[in-house]
Amino acid sequence: MLKLMHKTALVGAMILTAGAALAEYPERPIEVIVGYSAGGGTDVMARTAAPFIERYLGEDASIVVKNMPGASGQIGVTEVANADPDGYTLGTFNLPGMMARTIDREADYDRDSFTYLANVVNDPNVIVTSTGSGLDTLDKLIAEATENPFAVTVGMSSLGGDDHFALIKLQNATETEFTIVPFKGSAPARTALLGGHVAMGILNISEVAEFQDQLNVLGVATQERSPFAPDLPTFQEQGLDLVNGSMRGFVAPAGLPEDIQAKLMDAFSQLSSDQEFLDAMAATANPVEVVTGEEFKQLTSDLYDLAEGVWETTPWN
Repeated sequence: MLKLMHKTALVGAMILTAGAALAEYPERPIEVIVGYSAGGGTDVMARTAAPFIERYLGEDASIVVKNMPGASGQIGVTEVANADPDGYTLGTFNLPGMMARTIDREADYDRDSFTYLANVVNDPNVIVTSTGSGLDTLDKLIAEATENPFAVTVGMSSLGGDDHFALIKLQNATETEFTIVPFKGSAPARTALLGGHVAMGILNISEVAEFQDQLNVLGVATQERSPFAPDLPTFQEQGLDLVNGSMRGFVAPAGLPEDIQAKLMDAFSQLSSDQEFLDAMAATANPVEVVTGEEFKQLTSDLYDLAEGVWETTPWN
């Protein structure tokens, strides 16, 4: 009888301890690593979402965004993959870019290196040109690239990301060739465009929304016009079959404890129904598309297969 009472008390204490651990998370600041420079689309998403996630988590939660740009986002996501799975290191995760890094180069992570929390944004690509380039229509751009292969310089946030993917699709569809100028994020690529240092850029609609009067925006890579730029024609409207964009979300290292994972996923899932968050994202022209957990993981796997088919059959510039 005494043994039974002792075992019962022990089990009860373990349950209470586990419950307390969940209730207390987070006990210290949570670091969110962004693999790109401040001011780009991924950074804006992370900093916009952070205060809302803090609110949902409660417990006086604090989120600190840390930028670790370099190697087309690979430095930051590798840091996340190799961090302790304790819930205090999260990272932004871009598709198809993060999976492309495992195809075109050596990477210290793969698709199984993460706990998939939530995709938050699906941001379509746009093609823009500097106002001094003279290439103010899609037809002029394609004509110049056709007549002078590699003459048109293209600024983009990284090699192997959604913008590079869009360029590959553009080149294949139009039988043209461009010269790529990669940057450590979309913000410096946009700065180069504004300064006329590159002729053309492939960015995302959220990254040019506030600069449409300073750049030539030639089209958006969606099937229907974007509500953030309703006067901007799609490429399909202009006779070019180009649909592409950037998925942006959040991951943690693989092996995250189930209770912490559940608490984080519950927090991220609330984003899609929080009108204040949706309004904040709309103000930055970020199209919200929240996908969580296993569905996010499956989306990653599907885009990996798609990226593998494109990158392994396309020579790098």
